[in-house]
Amino acid sequence: MKTDNEINIELNNDVALGSYSNLAIITHSSSEFIFDFISMLPGIPKPQVTNRIIMTAEHAKRLMLALEDNIAKYENQYGEIVLNNEQKNMFPMGFGGNSAKA
Repeated sequence: MKTDNEINIELNNDVALGSYSNLAIITHSSSEFIFDFISMLPGIPKPQVTNRIIMTAEHAKRLMLALEDNIAKYENQYGEIVLNNEQKNMFPMGFGGNSAKA
């Protein structure tokens, strides 16, 4: 029996394949967060935004909490994710709007 909290979600084949991103730039306004997912690959002179996700501030915070929870579970199972100094200091970049962080 289906409860009130269950949502029937469809995942079509094009979306199910996913897309690769090795950089995310995040900007925000007073009401929304914009996540630009970028693919930077060797031999490709100009990185491209592969996906742009726009969500409310409340949903962005829920995403942050879900990521924190999932990263903790991942590290508990596989070990700590170690960022080298280059990765820790990568960016921030300003592309208009409020500051962006990767």
